[in-house]
Amino acid sequence: MSYFLALLLALLTVRGEVRDAVTGEPIAGVVVASASAPGGTMTDDAGRFALELTGPARVRFARVGYQTLELVIARDTTLVVSLEPAAPSLERVTVTALRGDAAAPIPQRTMDRAEVERRYVGQDVPLLLTGQPSVTSYAEAGAFSNYTYFRLRGIDHTRVNITLDGVPLNDPEDQFVYFSNFPDFGNSLESVQIQRGVGTSSYGTAAYAGAINFQSMALASAERRGEVQLGRGSFGTTRGSAEWMSGRVSDRFAGYARASAHRTEGYRHHSGNTGQSYFANGAYFGARDILKITAFGGRSRNELAYLAAPLPDLERDPRTNPLGEDERDDFQQHFASASWTRALGEQAAMQATAYTIWASGDYDVRIAPDLYNFQLASRVTGALATWSARLGAFDLDVGAHANAYHRDHALAIRPDLEALVYHNTGRKREQSAFAKAVLSLGDVTLYGDLQLRHPEFEYVPSAESGVGGTSIAWTFVNPKVGLTWELSRQATVYASYGSNGREPTRNDMFAGFDNVDTTNVDFVGPLSRVRPERVYDGEAGVRWRTTSLTANVNVFDMRFRNEITPVGELSYIGLPLRKNVRSSYRRGIEADVTWRPIPSLTAAANATFSRNRIAEYTDDGSGATYRDVEPLLTPAVLLNHALDWQMTSALSMSVGGRYVGRSFLANTGDRAFTTPAAYLADAGLAWRRGRHELALHVMNVGSARFYAAGYTDGTTPYYFVTAPRAIFLTATVGF
Repeated sequence: MSYFLALLLALLTVRGEVRDAVTGEPIAGVVVASASAPGGTMTDDAGRFALELTGPARVRFARVGYQTLELVIARDTTLVVSLEPAAPSLERVTVTALRGDAAAPIPQRTMDRAEVERRYVGQDVPLLLTGQPSVTSYAEAGAFSNYTYFRLRGIDHTRVNITLDGVPLNDPEDQFVYFSNFPDFGNSLESVQIQRGVGTSSYGTAAYAGAINFQSMALASAERRGEVQLGRGSFGTTRGSAEWMSGRVSDRFAGYARASAHRTEGYRHHSGNTGQSYFANGAYFGARDILKITAFGGRSRNELAYLAAPLPDLERDPRTNPLGEDERDDFQQHFASASWTRALGEQAAMQATAYTIWASGDYDVRIAPDLYNFQLASRVTGALATWSARLGAFDLDVGAHANAYHRDHALAIRPDLEALVYHNTGRKREQSAFAKAVLSLGDVTLYGDLQLRHPEFEYVPSAESGVGGTSIAWTFVNPKVGLTWELSRQATVYASYGSNGREPTRNDMFAGFDNVDTTNVDFVGPLSRVRPERVYDGEAGVRWRTTSLTANVNVFDMRFRNEITPVGELSYIGLPLRKNVRSSYRRGIEADVTWRPIPSLTAAANATFSRNRIAEYTDDGSGATYRDVEPLLTPAVLLNHALDWQMTSALSMSVGGRYVGRSFLANTGDRAFTTPAAYLADAGLAWRRGRHELALHVMNVGSARFYAAGYTDGTTPYYFVTAPRAIFLTATVGF
């Protein structure tokens, strides 16, 4: 009876064979299954298969070593299926394991190479992220380089996990990424994924507010090409770059290289920047192996502008910079990694990567009457390994990571740079591991993710300090669960809940001091004075996708324990001061819509509406306690829109804008100290013929007065100002 019942339920049958798209040879061991139902079959030694379906369905063809293919089957049919060799997919095993797929139950957005190229005019990466959901950004110099910052859901980017091809980029000690040290980084990116909330487990700094995953230029699928870019723009800005992509050579080798240089005077007085950078990678592609080497780095010399200006001074001269012309820095940073990827059997792959990042330089700070020269030199060396497998309806990703880091801190007083006032060292080590499991049960997919992370910090004081060394360690268990439910071919709903813990930075533990000695050791106290912080994050949303419309709506509830929140004041060397607050939260709704009514026109908009609160905050200066107050620099409303129009085969136009709501400069709820709400519009025009392009970008078209960030001393607001209308012209010659 069961045999005849099965025959009745098998409404259609798909048969055929699967072949290598390059060689034409049959492929054995290809899993052939419905994308929305359990079960399936596998191709035999001749590449043949037969699969019975209970109705029209998307059928997935998957095998490690080849790119997965999905076809819609609506009737009995016989197919010859060609699978592309998966050098491209093997090349990004670790990136895929960290990002998860597009159906993962987390709020996310990915900028592909085409979008990066449209938006990029040479600005530092934090400014490239402008316009993404829940992102705010600014530059100290008011223009588009020097030191730049971004915040995600109002949380600064020291608490955002940032990786390139899976390798952590956050400095282990202060958890910051100094994009200024390697300018023009955006020119060498294949894609950028922005995860909001705790997201999926990654390597390095905890994803407290979210994660930014960069993917370097894909080599396996790239064609041979080269280009030279020359740019000129406002505030004496000039830049140039040259790059070459080899494409696949003898089907085994591929390489990419770029060299860049730029110079700008900056918008604020004496806030200029001069920088050079490089990026290179190369790969060997075997039948089941890929060996890839990546190196990038640069040098940047900045006229410093890290202090905001008081409002009365800005009203007289919006280009005011309180720092002197002799306050400058000079830093370089370099990155090198080697990764090996191997297909294991038919349904598994692994990647192992070793990396090192080193940086050095100095900066001058005027502490009247002397010019203090602070010197830094650091190196981090680490290794990570990722294993991924598909076992029928069950997917598994496992990863492990360890690194060791040290940074030397020294101080001299100009002009005698040989006589050091102090020389101390911070050392940090980290070990972590994660396991991610995905189980497909028809229309419902279940996700589970667990990370264990153990960082430890050791302080080696200056020999003349009169204090002893000290150390501290933390252990974090970071779980995440979620599900995705495919309601139809167009609609999907998801929900997830996760928690991440994060240790304080060195600056947090040292109360803003760069050196600890007998004069401040009692004030600084033990390293445990600042407690680690933890976020509990609930996310839920719906995704809608048709041929012309993509819409994502997400609600979030982020609750924090012992959040290490900025207090709106700076240390004596200009670093933000922070302290624990017992309880706080960020709750809101995010919407992200892209509409393509015709192939030549794309309209996009996103919005964030949030309610953000600190339960109780005590101001250390006054001793006053404030309850149920908004955290600083966290606007409740963010709106972005963009329109891209391919007017002719050669001419394209883009317009966009953003509205940033009011935010507070302190955690006191005092409306006298806020950044006013503002709207800024940008526009661009590009003419392209073959591989050559001439592009014009106009930023802040209406010259809106926009204070992007700031702080207060309790009597006066201090602001970082954004430049008025700025024009950039870029010529690209391709060959």
